[in-house]
Amino acid sequence: MRVLVTTVPFGDKNSLPLEMLRSANVEFDINPLNQKLTEHQLINMVGDYDVLIAGTEPITKSVMENAPNLKMISRVGIGLDSVDLTEAKSREILVSYTPDAPAPAVAELTMGLIITLLRSVHLSNLQMHNGQWRRYFGKRIAECTIGIIGVGRIGSRVINRTTAFGTPRLLVNDISSNKELSRKFKLDWVDKETIYREADVISVHLPLSKSTKNMICREQLLMMKSDAVLLNTSRGGIVNERDLYEVMKSGHLSGAAIDVYEKEPYSGNLSEIENCILTSHMGSMSVDCRTRMEIEATEEALRFIKGNDLISAVPEMEYLAQKDNF
Repeated sequence: MRVLVTTVPFGDKNSLPLEMLRSANVEFDINPLNQKLTEHQLINMVGDYDVLIAGTEPITKSVMENAPNLKMISRVGIGLDSVDLTEAKSREILVSYTPDAPAPAVAELTMGLIITLLRSVHLSNLQMHNGQWRRYFGKRIAECTIGIIGVGRIGSRVINRTTAFGTPRLLVNDISSNKELSRKFKLDWVDKETIYREADVISVHLPLSKSTKNMICREQLLMMKSDAVLLNTSRGGIVNERDLYEVMKSGHLSGAAIDVYEKEPYSGNLSEIENCILTSHMGSMSVDCRTRMEIEATEEALRFIKGNDLISAVPEMEYLAQKDNF
């Protein structure tokens, strides 16, 4: 079987995934464009490969129609909104993912961004580089009301790390309450509107779906405190980028941090807003977590090639959720 690795970088910091493929005598190629692929680029590249070790590039019906030999997609990461699961299932293409591997790195980046926003580190750095000396008053995490929307693998880790800084008030929202998390921490389970109105820090940790697409638009942004900060390290499209730009340009919100975008690479006008931190979808890009993701995705691809059962096959509920949402 032939394998196409579409995600890049791959094997850069740890060559073990490449060595695993070579040791198994698997014929493989790595995305030669060395960038996130568009649908059109992937259609022209997918050819007669049997397995994709994939990133967040769109694996659509059109892509699959142009991949007659495709039998398995091994996602490096957790998000599945880029893969047409319904089409894959209809073509009997197996899909696996690595849901746990990226969570620690994303949670830690989120914490770093929270501290940066609360203490205006990004603004002070920019002004120092421009020869200006200005000292900012900020807030400590312990003195803030922290709102977490989505308390799964990543959101729960953010809560755990947040409490290491003291005892902030924690407002949380999810489709169901987490009893184990509630036993461990003092949490207020509230609706999203309460978080928008009362939180000093709002951090989003949700999958992209029909119900979360443009979940935070102008109306929700204006509900927030004028000095609140907003973070999205989950999926692009949940926070409406145009509305965020207009609201922040008007002076509402003291800061935002966005790591994910509706279209990547991002080239929108949020780059004009100095107090909006923009990072290049690098939540999972710690050496250890990225390596673990690549190894786990490669292991799944090799299990399939060898005729063994998959360990991290996408569960049926994800197929049903995507069908309902899109």
